[in-house]
Amino acid sequence: MELSDEQRTFLEQNRSAAMVTLRRDGSPHAVRVGIALIDGKVWSSGAPDRVRTRFLRRDPRCTVFVFGSGYGYLTMEGRVTILDGPDAPDRSVRLFQTMQAAMQPAPPPTRLPAPTDPPWPSTMACTRAVRCGLRSGLRSNPAKPPV
Repeated sequence: MELSDEQRTFLEQNRSAAMVTLRRDGSPHAVRVGIALIDGKVWSSGAPDRVRTRFLRRDPRCTVFVFGSGYGYLTMEGRVTILDGPDAPDRSVRLFQTMQAAMQPAPPPTRLPAPTDPPWPSTMACTRAVRCGLRSGLRSNPAKPPV
């Protein structure tokens, strides 16, 4: 399923989310993550030693709940593709530059180290792209609380 214009706009304006992965026993594991819409996909940062990365390698299904202002939110359920490998540091820099560009005021471009400088290779060894394909829903009235 492709993202609607309304969903795309929502994701371009909101960067804070919760990612829910599955433990081996099937119980949920939820963490707060930063996200950005890059090339039509939702990206989230990660590291190889994170619990959620280990869970996603075993079972790529997840739910991402993106927080909006007021009562607005977007939920997406799908499968994650872990984008690791030698270009992972470059992808992480791209992710964080995209996330920071939306900040008001935006931080100076020199705030992020070069992809080859520490700590990128050790702490940002994978980036996750959430394939939004199963279900998604956007609450379109962020001022009204859910019933």
